[in-house]
Amino acid sequence: MFRSLCIGLAMTVSVLSADEAAAACRKVMHLTQDYAVCSFDPAASDIRVFHRGRDGRPYGGFENLLRDLRQEGDTLEFAMNGGMYESDLTSVGLLVTDGIERKAIDRGHSWGNFYLKPNGVFFLKDGRAGVLETEAYVDAAIKPDFATQSGPMLVIDGALHPAFLPQSDSLQIRNGVGVAKDGEAVFAISLEPVRFHDFATLFRDQLDCANALFLDGSISSLFAPAMNRYDNTHPMGPIIAVTREIPGS
Repeated sequence: MFRSLCIGLAMTVSVLSADEAAAACRKVMHLTQDYAVCSFDPAASDIRVFHRGRDGRPYGGFENLLRDLRQEGDTLEFAMNGGMYESDLTSVGLLVTDGIERKAIDRGHSWGNFYLKPNGVFFLKDGRAGVLETEAYVDAAIKPDFATQSGPMLVIDGALHPAFLPQSDSLQIRNGVGVAKDGEAVFAISLEPVRFHDFATLFRDQLDCANALFLDGSISSLFAPAMNRYDNTHPMGPIIAVTREIPGS
Protein backbone atom coordinates (compact mmCIF):
# COMPACT_ATOMS: atom_id res chain seq x y z
CA MET A 1 0.00 0.00 0.00
CA PHE A 2 1.22 3.56 -0.53
CA ARG A 3 3.01 5.11 2.44
CA SER A 4 1.79 2.29 4.03
CA LEU A 5 24.40 -3.32 13.11
CA CYS A 6 25.84 -5.53 11.24
CA ILE A 7 29.04 -4.07 9.78
CA GLY A 8 31.93 -6.27 8.73
CA LEU A 9 34.95 -6.51 6.51
CA ALA A 10 34.40 -6.93 2.81
CA MET A 11 33.58 -10.53 1.96
CA THR A 12 33.55 -12.42 -1.35
CA VAL A 13 30.01 -13.36 -2.33
CA SER A 14 29.63 -16.87 -3.70
CA VAL A 15 26.60 -17.55 -5.86
CA LEU A 16 23.76 -19.58 -4.39
CA SER A 17 23.02 -22.77 -6.31
CA ALA A 18 19.50 -23.56 -7.50
CA ASP A 19 19.20 -26.39 -4.94
CA GLU A 20 20.33 -24.12 -2.12
CA ALA A 21 17.83 -21.48 -3.17
CA ALA A 22 15.02 -24.04 -3.10
CA ALA A 23 16.04 -25.12 0.40
CA ALA A 24 16.02 -21.51 1.60
CA CYS A 25 12.21 -21.20 1.48
CA ARG A 26 9.73 -23.05 3.64
CA LYS A 27 6.24 -22.86 5.11
CA VAL A 28 6.08 -21.97 8.80
CA MET A 29 3.10 -22.13 11.14
CA HIS A 30 2.98 -19.64 14.00
CA LEU A 31 0.03 -19.14 16.35
CA THR A 32 -2.14 -21.28 14.02
CA GLN A 33 -1.35 -19.04 11.02
CA ASP A 34 0.79 -19.94 7.99
CA TYR A 35 3.69 -17.95 6.58
CA ALA A 36 6.12 -18.32 3.70
CA VAL A 37 9.65 -17.77 5.05
CA CYS A 38 12.87 -17.52 3.03
CA SER A 39 16.30 -17.15 4.65
CA PHE A 40 19.58 -16.27 2.95
CA ASP A 41 23.16 -15.89 4.14
CA PRO A 42 24.23 -12.50 2.73
CA ALA A 43 27.83 -13.72 2.55
CA ALA A 44 26.81 -16.56 0.24
CA SER A 45 23.85 -15.05 -1.63
CA ASP A 46 23.63 -12.09 -3.98
CA ILE A 47 21.00 -10.03 -2.12
CA ARG A 48 20.30 -6.60 -3.56
CA VAL A 49 17.73 -3.81 -3.53
CA PHE A 50 16.39 -2.90 -6.96
CA HIS A 51 14.23 0.01 -8.07
CA ARG A 52 14.85 1.35 -11.59
CA GLY A 53 15.51 -0.66 -14.72
CA ARG A 54 17.76 -0.19 -17.71
CA ASP A 55 15.19 2.25 -19.13
CA GLY A 56 15.43 4.46 -16.02
CA ARG A 57 11.88 3.75 -14.89
CA PRO A 58 10.84 1.89 -11.72
CA TYR A 59 10.49 -1.83 -12.37
CA GLY A 60 7.02 -1.84 -10.85
CA GLY A 61 7.04 -5.63 -10.59
CA PHE A 62 9.04 -8.82 -10.71
CA GLU A 63 8.58 -9.52 -14.42
CA ASN A 64 10.41 -6.38 -15.52
CA LEU A 65 13.22 -7.06 -13.06
CA LEU A 66 13.58 -10.62 -14.30
CA ARG A 67 13.71 -9.39 -17.89
CA ASP A 68 16.55 -6.98 -17.10
CA LEU A 69 18.50 -9.57 -15.13
CA ARG A 70 18.36 -12.07 -17.97
CA GLN A 71 19.93 -9.51 -20.29
CA GLU A 72 22.84 -9.41 -17.83
CA GLY A 73 23.14 -13.21 -17.61
CA ASP A 74 21.43 -13.50 -14.24
CA THR A 75 18.16 -14.92 -13.03
CA LEU A 76 15.88 -14.35 -10.07
CA GLU A 77 15.84 -16.84 -7.19
CA PHE A 78 13.71 -14.83 -4.79
CA ALA A 79 12.12 -11.40 -4.60
CA MET A 80 9.80 -9.44 -2.34
CA ASN A 81 8.39 -5.92 -2.41
CA GLY A 82 10.91 -3.94 -0.40
CA GLY A 83 9.33 -0.94 1.27
CA MET A 84 6.60 1.65 0.93
CA TYR A 85 6.30 3.95 -2.04
CA GLU A 86 4.48 6.94 -3.46
CA SER A 87 1.96 6.88 -6.30
CA ASP A 88 4.78 7.31 -8.85
CA LEU A 89 6.54 4.23 -7.38
CA THR A 90 9.34 6.28 -5.78
CA SER A 91 10.29 5.21 -2.28
CA VAL A 92 8.78 7.03 0.69
CA GLY A 93 12.06 6.95 2.61
CA LEU A 94 15.73 6.06 2.26
CA LEU A 95 16.74 4.14 -0.83
CA VAL A 96 20.32 3.10 -1.62
CA THR A 97 21.23 0.94 -4.62
CA ASP A 98 24.76 0.03 -5.72
CA GLY A 99 26.19 2.27 -3.00
CA ILE A 100 24.40 5.37 -4.29
CA GLU A 101 21.77 7.17 -2.21
CA ARG A 102 18.78 7.57 -4.50
CA LYS A 103 16.54 9.13 -1.84
CA ALA A 104 17.43 10.57 1.57
CA ILE A 105 16.30 9.07 4.84
CA ASP A 106 12.94 10.33 6.14
CA ARG A 107 12.98 11.23 9.85
CA GLY A 108 9.72 13.18 9.73
CA HIS A 109 6.23 12.60 11.09
CA SER A 110 3.05 12.00 9.14
CA TRP A 111 0.23 9.46 8.81
CA GLY A 112 0.31 5.77 7.91
CA ASN A 113 2.34 2.72 8.82
CA PHE A 114 5.63 4.15 7.58
CA TYR A 115 5.44 6.89 10.22
CA LEU A 116 4.33 4.64 13.10
CA LYS A 117 7.56 5.32 14.99
CA PRO A 118 9.95 3.76 15.42
CA ASN A 119 10.39 2.89 11.78
CA GLY A 120 13.62 1.49 10.41
CA VAL A 121 16.07 0.50 7.70
CA PHE A 122 17.08 -2.81 6.14
CA PHE A 123 20.59 -2.58 4.72
CA LEU A 124 23.37 -4.63 3.19
CA LYS A 125 27.03 -3.79 3.71
CA ASP A 126 30.15 -5.77 2.79
CA GLY A 127 28.40 -9.13 2.65
CA ARG A 128 26.35 -8.64 5.81
CA ALA A 129 22.75 -7.66 6.47
CA GLY A 130 21.23 -5.49 9.17
CA VAL A 131 17.98 -4.00 10.41
CA LEU A 132 18.11 -0.90 12.60
CA GLU A 133 15.61 1.60 13.94
CA THR A 134 15.94 4.81 11.91
CA GLU A 135 17.62 6.98 14.54
CA ALA A 136 20.06 4.20 15.45
CA TYR A 137 20.86 3.81 11.76
CA VAL A 138 21.58 7.54 11.42
CA ASP A 139 23.75 7.51 14.55
CA ALA A 140 25.76 4.56 13.21
CA ALA A 141 26.69 6.59 10.09
CA ILE A 142 26.45 3.50 7.91
CA LYS A 143 27.47 3.74 4.26
CA PRO A 144 25.53 0.78 2.84
CA ASP A 145 25.78 -0.98 -0.47
CA PHE A 146 21.98 -1.31 -0.50
CA ALA A 147 19.28 -0.02 1.85
CA THR A 148 15.55 0.57 2.06
CA GLN A 149 13.55 2.34 4.75
CA SER A 150 10.09 1.28 5.86
CA GLY A 151 7.94 1.11 8.95
CA PRO A 152 6.99 0.35 11.52
CA MET A 153 9.73 -1.71 13.10
CA LEU A 154 8.32 -5.05 14.16
CA VAL A 155 11.00 -5.97 16.69
CA ILE A 156 13.52 -3.58 18.25
CA ASP A 157 16.42 -5.21 20.13
CA GLY A 158 14.17 -8.10 21.13
CA ALA A 159 11.15 -5.99 22.10
CA LEU A 160 7.92 -5.74 20.12
CA HIS A 161 6.86 -2.36 18.74
CA PRO A 162 4.96 -0.70 21.62
CA ALA A 163 1.91 0.13 19.49
CA PHE A 164 1.07 -3.48 18.65
CA LEU A 165 -2.02 -4.90 20.39
CA PRO A 166 -2.38 -8.67 21.00
CA GLN A 167 -6.13 -8.51 20.33
CA SER A 168 -6.15 -6.01 17.46
CA ASP A 169 -8.86 -6.57 14.86
CA SER A 170 -6.69 -5.12 12.05
CA LEU A 171 -5.90 -8.18 9.96
CA GLN A 172 -3.90 -7.89 6.72
CA ILE A 173 -1.55 -9.87 4.55
CA ARG A 174 1.83 -8.59 5.72
CA ASN A 175 5.47 -9.01 4.76
CA GLY A 176 8.71 -8.08 6.47
CA VAL A 177 12.40 -8.76 6.95
CA GLY A 178 14.60 -9.49 9.93
CA VAL A 179 18.16 -10.55 10.64
CA ALA A 180 18.62 -13.73 12.66
CA LYS A 181 21.31 -14.23 15.28
CA ASP A 182 23.34 -16.26 12.79
CA GLY A 183 23.39 -13.29 10.41
CA GLU A 184 20.90 -14.62 7.87
CA ALA A 185 18.45 -12.21 6.27
CA VAL A 186 14.99 -13.65 6.94
CA PHE A 187 12.01 -12.67 4.78
CA ALA A 188 8.43 -13.59 5.68
CA ILE A 189 4.99 -13.05 4.17
CA SER A 190 1.75 -14.16 5.76
CA LEU A 191 -0.38 -16.60 3.79
CA GLU A 192 -3.51 -15.27 5.46
CA PRO A 193 -4.44 -11.96 7.10
CA VAL A 194 -2.67 -11.44 10.44
CA ARG A 195 -2.33 -8.70 13.05
CA PHE A 196 0.90 -6.75 13.56
CA HIS A 197 1.44 -8.28 17.01
CA ASP A 198 1.37 -11.87 15.75
CA PHE A 199 3.57 -11.04 12.77
CA ALA A 200 6.14 -9.46 15.07
CA THR A 201 6.20 -12.44 17.43
CA LEU A 202 6.88 -14.70 14.42
CA PHE A 203 10.17 -12.87 13.87
CA ARG A 204 11.09 -12.62 17.54
CA ASP A 205 9.99 -16.00 18.90
CA GLN A 206 10.26 -18.37 15.95
CA LEU A 207 12.69 -16.85 13.46
CA ASP A 208 15.26 -15.74 16.06
CA CYS A 209 15.38 -12.10 14.90
CA ALA A 210 16.19 -9.45 17.51
CA ASN A 211 15.37 -6.76 14.94
CA ALA A 212 12.76 -6.95 12.20
CA LEU A 213 11.09 -4.46 9.89
CA PHE A 214 7.62 -4.33 8.34
CA LEU A 215 7.77 -3.86 4.58
CA ASP A 216 4.11 -3.49 3.59
CA GLY A 217 0.60 -4.83 3.88
CA SER A 218 -2.06 -5.17 1.23
CA ILE A 219 0.37 -5.14 -1.73
CA SER A 220 2.69 -7.74 -0.16
CA SER A 221 4.14 -9.82 -2.99
CA LEU A 222 6.50 -12.77 -3.30
CA PHE A 223 8.54 -14.32 -6.11
CA ALA A 224 9.71 -17.74 -4.90
CA PRO A 225 9.86 -20.46 -7.58
CA ALA A 226 10.70 -23.01 -4.88
CA MET A 227 7.21 -22.39 -3.44
CA ASN A 228 5.43 -21.88 -6.78
CA ARG A 229 4.85 -18.21 -5.96
CA TYR A 230 5.00 -15.73 -8.85
CA ASP A 231 2.92 -12.80 -7.56
CA ASN A 232 2.16 -10.17 -10.18
CA THR A 233 -0.98 -8.45 -8.91
CA HIS A 234 0.17 -5.09 -7.54
CA PRO A 235 2.62 -2.42 -8.72
CA MET A 236 5.53 -1.89 -6.34
CA GLY A 237 8.41 0.44 -5.65
CA PRO A 238 11.68 -0.95 -4.20
CA ILE A 239 12.26 -4.69 -4.60
CA ILE A 240 14.58 -6.85 -2.48
CA ALA A 241 15.87 -9.79 -4.50
CA VAL A 242 18.32 -12.68 -4.53
CA THR A 243 19.87 -13.28 -7.94
CA ARG A 244 21.90 -16.10 -9.45
CA GLU A 245 24.14 -16.26 -12.52
CA ILE A 246 22.68 -18.30 -15.36
CA PRO A 247 25.09 -21.20 -16.07
CA GLY A 248 26.95 -20.74 -19.33
CA SER A 249 25.94 -17.11 -19.71
